[in-house]
Amino acid sequence: MSLFKQLSQKKKTIIKKWFDKVVDSYPVDTAQFLKSQNDSFANPVGQTTLRSLEGMFDLIVGDFDSNTAKEHVDPVIRIRSIQDFTPSRAVRFIYDLKKIIREQVPLYSDAETMRAYADMDQRIDAMALVAFDIYMQCREKIYDLKANEMRARTYSAFKRAGLVKEPDGETPGSSG
Repeated sequence: MSLFKQLSQKKKTIIKKWFDKVVDSYPVDTAQFLKSQNDSFANPVGQTTLRSLEGMFDLIVGDFDSNTAKEHVDPVIRIRSIQDFTPSRAVRFIYDLKKIIREQVPLYSDAETMRAYADMDQRIDAMALVAFDIYMQCREKIYDLKANEMRARTYSAFKRAGLVKEPDGETPGSSG
């Protein structure tokens, strides 16, 4: 039986272990909540993460496409990008899937299985690169928002202190 078929048959077990691994990257109290609460309204982070993992898994064992990978990776990485995760820690969960898979389906030394594992590893690596790009885009946006907010606060403080002189008839930011 092919590697991808074996993985498909063990999907539920693999997804559960993968989800637990992702959730364990959070503080203990948060991890317990994410694991125990199944209501998508009470636990949007946990449910979004679970749906994303299922979609990523399906791509890895099915027809891999980078654009579709981005759609599945994006929600969970957006969440992790606004939290206190380093870039490596934010995307590490994708690489964790390799170990989980190898625990579920042992590596055989025949050429076909070796090629299938190499293909799977390549798909996981490609997904991790997509995740890293998304993470960096999100962080750049966060830093831009913070910088703009700081500029606005500084300008406002200077204006209140009378340190800003507006040209007659113009409002701040208008070009005359």
